[in-house]
Amino acid sequence: MSDLRHLDWPFFEDRHRALARELDAWATQNISDDHGDVDAQCKALVRSLGQGGWLRHAVGGTAHGGAAEQIDTRALCLIRETLARHSGLADFAFAMQGLGSGAISLDGSQSHKERYLPRVARGEAISAFALSEPDAGSDVAAMACAARIDGDHAVLDGEKTWISNGGIADFYVVFARDSSVRPLDGSAGSAPGSRGISAFIVDADTPGFEIAARIDVIAPHPLARLRFTNCRVPLSQRIGAAGAGFKVAMRTLDVFRTSVAAASLGFARRALDEALQRATTRKMFNGVLADFQLTQAKLATMATTIDSAALLTYRAAWQRDQGRNVTREAAMAKLAATEGAQQVIDAAVQIWGGLGVQSGQPVERLYREIRALRIYEGASEVQQLIIARELLKEVTR
Repeated sequence: MSDLRHLDWPFFEDRHRALARELDAWATQNISDDHGDVDAQCKALVRSLGQGGWLRHAVGGTAHGGAAEQIDTRALCLIRETLARHSGLADFAFAMQGLGSGAISLDGSQSHKERYLPRVARGEAISAFALSEPDAGSDVAAMACAARIDGDHAVLDGEKTWISNGGIADFYVVFARDSSVRPLDGSAGSAPGSRGISAFIVDADTPGFEIAARIDVIAPHPLARLRFTNCRVPLSQRIGAAGAGFKVAMRTLDVFRTSVAAASLGFARRALDEALQRATTRKMFNGVLADFQLTQAKLATMATTIDSAALLTYRAAWQRDQGRNVTREAAMAKLAATEGAQQVIDAAVQIWGGLGVQSGQPVERLYREIRALRIYEGASEVQQLIIARELLKEVTR
């Protein structure tokens, strides 16, 4: 087990401390780094996490299988940090269950919640969040996927890409430009920018929906490009009001962005553990690697980087659980934790030397796993823009 002294910080309640320790013990017994077929392993992890009761923390509402009425951000973060320390794919499986169903937990109708959330919490249905497009990643308002309203159906046409759980999900929360939302000036066509976007739940077996291509990445996990061709979805599957999709997406990301920082902490803590093990056992020049001041300085910087990012992460999680706006704090946490974890893991690879770049070694896997976290759910550059925007609001209001 890694150093868990941060659990004594005042951000946590006793139930959070117990949760982290129980999950660490469970993960030690139930999670392996040997992934094999990624799709099969991811499905197995979702089932296992559901049977273990951990997915209850990824959904909101006790009546729908959730651990609490609202998603507890600190619990979410502690689970992701713990799982990431054990296995990047286990963290992915848990996180995508939450992100994929988050819009339903936050803004779904009673019918949506009853139909989808209990199955997500039990690990019986896999969810996905379909926001990004080939020309609309960081710039969500540039979305082109269209939803034409035809009677009591929305007809979806367009593509989504970089969709996690693409190809294995049972349903997708899809964001599209809604033709029923007109421009403010009354002109023809759907409203431009973020105002014209709606969110729809699309079951994987809906006619007109297909997996256009699977995408391979350096840290393998289920990922795909989606295609919608005259895909008819009942309007009852729309989440929230017409045109509310952008707000639905941002509310969902606000919940889970801080948890990305927590996953980064898990990767970084594992890297520090591996670096300490290597430095104290690697014989060198009549001693061990840890005897050298350069090694000690590197280890000290790694530990300080982790604690600094952890303080920002759990500050943001605690503030959100108090009902406060955490736009700036969550952005700071994600920026510091993901960038810091990249530095920590790089240092661990250096300490491991040649073995650090050998395929299959723990630090080599961590090096591949951390990279995407600096991009998804808002790239580091976007987080910088968010932080600056929030700062400028305070001096110009």
